[in-house]
Amino acid sequence: MTTDTGSPALRQAQVRRVRPQDAARMRALRLEMLADAPLAFLETIADAAARSHAEYAARVAYTSRGAETAQFVADPGGRFVGHAGGTAAPREAGLTVIYAVYVTPAWRGSGLLGELIDEVAAWSRACGRPELLLEVVVGNDRAYRAYQRLGFEDTGVRVPHPTIPALTELQMRRPA
Repeated sequence: MTTDTGSPALRQAQVRRVRPQDAARMRALRLEMLADAPLAFLETIADAAARSHAEYAARVAYTSRGAETAQFVADPGGRFVGHAGGTAAPREAGLTVIYAVYVTPAWRGSGLLGELIDEVAAWSRACGRPELLLEVVVGNDRAYRAYQRLGFEDTGVRVPHPTIPALTELQMRRPA
């Protein structure tokens, strides 16, 4: 449970795996994520907005169970305020790739990022994958430092951004 005592009112958010009934709130969070950090995610806000509710519902239902991929959200009881996903690495046994990490601006610095990553890590361990990997756009120093504080180490590996050729991403790893 995250507590943010720096705000006017004490707030708490439950970090949990998505549920099938979360589709509408996941769509709203996805659109916020893309509007706030368009370079960090692998689709445009226009593409995300064009997807039907049924597509969101199917994706959320799929990631709400199983060991292949999962999404976790921070839920203070209204709209979602954070997200982190994990998926089994296709070519490296024992590795979970973390994706689509986001904390809404009003909740940044509250400890929520660590809780989201911890939930992905716990799920990864339960699925028999003891290591985590994530990628950060080179130059996104705020995210880089935040992940370092959570125990991730820069591997030295640099890869092209999957959708924006002018950008490069760096890989970071840590034990789950």
